[in-house]
Amino acid sequence: MSAILLSTCKMAQVIGKPLNNMQLVDGVYDGNYKSGPNKVEVKVTIKNNKIENIEIVKHTAGKGKKAEMPVISSIIEKQSAKVDAVTGATNSSRVIMNAVQKAIEKACKN
Repeated sequence: MSAILLSTCKMAQVIGKPLNNMQLVDGVYDGNYKSGPNKVEVKVTIKNNKIENIEIVKHTAGKGKKAEMPVISSIIEKQSAKVDAVTGATNSSRVIMNAVQKAIEKACKN
């Protein structure tokens, strides 16, 4: 008799939005997000109302490490924390996107 194991971890929902009409204050902002076994901490550099750099400070993930560079590159290129996930690392991709979005929200002018 064989047992089937099902994952009880929910996939992170993407919270990112385009930067179109946001006014951002230059600086370096921290963001973090956790979903299931995946957790990430980032530092996002904003300059001239654009995402200039993203540094992953810490990323707890199994196979999801492969999502880091492609997701970061896409976010910077598209200037949005809502980009395509990396196949086979969907949850890690979404966790990275959401951590970046949290950092961007801290840069928004009120």
